[in-house]
Amino acid sequence: MRILLAGASGTIGTALTRQLEKNHEVTRLVRRSPKGPGEIRWNPSAGELDVAAVERADAVINLSGAGIAGGLWTRSYKETLYSSRILPTRTLVQAMQKAKNPPEVFISQSASGYYGDRGDEVLTERSASGGTLLADICRRWEAEALAAPGSVRVVLARTGIVMAKGGGALPNLLTPIRLFAGTSLGSGRQWWPWISLDDEVRALEFLLTAPLSGPVNLSAPAPATLDEITLRLGRAFHRPVWFRVPAPVLTAVIGQLGFELLLVSARMEPRVLTAAGFAFDQPTPEALARWVRSTVTGKAAPAST
Repeated sequence: MRILLAGASGTIGTALTRQLEKNHEVTRLVRRSPKGPGEIRWNPSAGELDVAAVERADAVINLSGAGIAGGLWTRSYKETLYSSRILPTRTLVQAMQKAKNPPEVFISQSASGYYGDRGDEVLTERSASGGTLLADICRRWEAEALAAPGSVRVVLARTGIVMAKGGGALPNLLTPIRLFAGTSLGSGRQWWPWISLDDEVRALEFLLTAPLSGPVNLSAPAPATLDEITLRLGRAFHRPVWFRVPAPVLTAVIGQLGFELLLVSARMEPRVLTAAGFAFDQPTPEALARWVRSTVTGKAAPAST
């Protein structure tokens, strides 16, 4: 397939590009001068994208968006969180609307934040949205994607917390553990809708051809609490998890960011994805811990992890 990819420089985008280039032709959208034929310049802040780039693509994947933890949630940064998602999505959709031959599929990133803070409630693709800032961002983000032409199959990839060696939540959990200062956050009973980077990339590639549209939860089929995740990681590295940072301390230090990023509970299940036949390589916290140890050290964790 000929794939047009926005947001290729992030943790997910870098790994996805590496995977897709094994079997597909990938063209990356960049905001600087292109360095070769595999890149096309665009300016989503100004709504600028050559329609020809979209017409040539069989599929468009949109991973654009400023990092949720990229800065304190000042009013200015909150505006950045919105605009960095809405404007690129709108620019891509407007180009599709102008195209004589729009792409067959549009995979637009969304997030588990769509569901907000829901305690122990099981969250499927049919569950309602929540009342947090991230939930509002996701609703508006998805609405922009759904404005694509009717001939385009639109997939809203509601991605959970991606566990990756080089970014995201994992290094912040793993570094203290390896230094014998393993820490859980808040009550530790909040559900984290985690997914390994490996499975995230494989799922996105799967969605290129799977007969699915609308919201698709991208998280492991065995959701886990933060306490379970940290304890499993600790065992994989033969380290204890000694400490707990109380919720009031987190919110006092980093405010709303601390709550929405670390303390909300989203017991998300990938029912649409699994029903379509996708098989996870890291489906459980135990498998995640073994994969993390192997990825970080090159050595497998004990089977009982």
